[in-house]
Amino acid sequence: MVTATRLITAEEYARMPEPGVSTELVRGEIVERNVPKPRHGEICSNASWLLKSFVKEQDLGRVACNDAGIVTERDPDSVRGGDVWFVSYQKIPKGPLPQKYLEVPPDIVIEVKSVFDRWSELLAKVAEYLRCGVAVVCVLDPETETVRLYYADKPEVIVEGKQQVTFPEQLPGFSVEAKAFFE
Repeated sequence: MVTATRLITAEEYARMPEPGVSTELVRGEIVERNVPKPRHGEICSNASWLLKSFVKEQDLGRVACNDAGIVTERDPDSVRGGDVWFVSYQKIPKGPLPQKYLEVPPDIVIEVKSVFDRWSELLAKVAEYLRCGVAVVCVLDPETETVRLYYADKPEVIVEGKQQVTFPEQLPGFSVEAKAFFE
């Protein structure tokens, strides 16, 4: 006999106690994830600092990190934890962010490829972000020290070494060498 599992909503997921392990809500089901290794955290910290320094100086919006929840799908619901993300003041005015998962798609999401990540699953997550309205998804690959930029309507862009990473539409004037994310 097969028992159907009841799908849960983003709101129900938000009310659940912390399970003590890293999870995401994927199409109504809770999926466990491995806790990232320290190198992953270091690269997330670099990315957050690089974006936050520029965004704060230019007074453009907010940068969040630490797998802060983003609602990416409804019915069934998905809540993904973006490693680092930027949302402009045009989308969410100044003031504290709400005490719920982000319902407005960020302008930029940065994911750091973990040693546990399979490219097929990571690219499915990238596609999910793009479908919900994120303008650009940036995947940082520590193994190759490359920055991969994904857009809904453009081909993938790969940046490495001293080549500049830019987000001209989302963060005009932002420019940093790809290698800075990995230093």
